Amino acid sequence: MIIYTHPDCLAHDPGAGHPERPARLEVVLEALRAQHGDLDWREAPLAKLGDLRRVHDDDLLRELLDTPFEGTRQLDPDTVMVPASRAAALRAAGAGIAAVDAVMRGDADTAFCAVRPPGHHATAHTAMGFCLLNNIAIAAAHALEKHGLERVAIVDFDVHHGNGTQAIFYNDRRVAYFSSHESGLFPHSGAVYERGAGNVHNALLPPGSGGFRFQNTWADQLLPALEESKPQLLLISAGFDAHMRDPLADLMLETEDFAWLTRQLRQVARRHAAGRIVSLLEGGYDLEALRECSAAHVDELR
Repeated sequence: MIIYTHPDCLAHDPGAGHPERPARLEVVLEALRAQHGDLDWREAPLAKLGDLRRVHDDDLLRELLDTPFEGTRQLDPDTVMVPASRAAALRAAGAGIAAVDAVMRGDADTAFCAVRPPGHHATAHTAMGFCLLNNIAIAAAHALEKHGLERVAIVDFDVHHGNGTQAIFYNDRRVAYFSSHESGLFPHSGAVYERGAGNVHNALLPPGSGGFRFQNTWADQLLPALEESKPQLLLISAGFDAHMRDPLADLMLETEDFAWLTRQLRQVARRHAAGRIVSLLEGGYDLEALRECSAAHVDELR
C-alpha cells in the first residue's frame, strides 16, 4: 500500500474557526505514521493544467490559479483561499493522479491520499463547500484517458453528497457513482431519482441513522449495484463526517462502520479490479474521530 501526502496541504489555512483546518490533516498523518509507518510513503506531485482541464473549465481554473490576491479570498460563505491554497489544491489533485498511476502500474494494489483541501463538492465550473478542485473526479478522468479504462467506480461515504463528482460524470456511463449521505444537509442534492445515465446511485440516510441502517443500506442497495458495475478501478471519497462525534452532521456511525464498508469494498475490488483501490480523504471535522477512522480505513486497505 502507498500513502500520498505533501506538506503543502497543511499550508492551506481558511482561518480561525473554520472546520476545514490544517489540524485535520495533522491528526491523520500522526495516526498513520504511528500505525502504518512501514508503508510506502510518497510525496504528492503537482497536478498539471491538462489534468485539471479534463473535468474543470478554464474560467474556474483561471479564478483559482491565476487571479492575484493577498491575504484571504472568500469564494463563497464556506470556501476560502489563501495564497498557499493553490499549491495545496494542486498537490491534492496530483496525489490522486499519482496514486492511479501507481496502482495501474502494479506498484501496489491500494493507495490512500492524505491530502486537503477536499474535493467532491467542486463542480466543473464552481469551487464550493470547502472544495477547490475535484480531486477524485480528476483521478477518475485520468484513469479513463491515460489508462484506457472503460469502467471506473467512485464510492462516496462522506456524510455530505458529492454533488460535484456526480455532476461531472452525470452522463458518462464509464464512471459509476455510489453515495450514501444524510438527508437535509448541504449541498441538498443526491436524491434517489438522480440517476444520470443509469450510472448514479444515491442512498439517503435520515438524521440519527446509526451503523445498522448504514450497513444495511450498503449491503442491500449500493454494494449490489457496485458489483453489477464490475469496476476495473475503485476510487473512494473517504469522508468520515458521518461519525457520531462529528459537529457538522447528525448521523451516528462509529469507527467500525467505516472499517466494515472498507472491507466490503476490498472484496469488490479483488473480484473485479485486480484489487485496485485509490482512496482520497474528504470530510471529517471531529479530530479524534478523524484520527481513528482514517487509521481504521487504512488498516483495511493495506
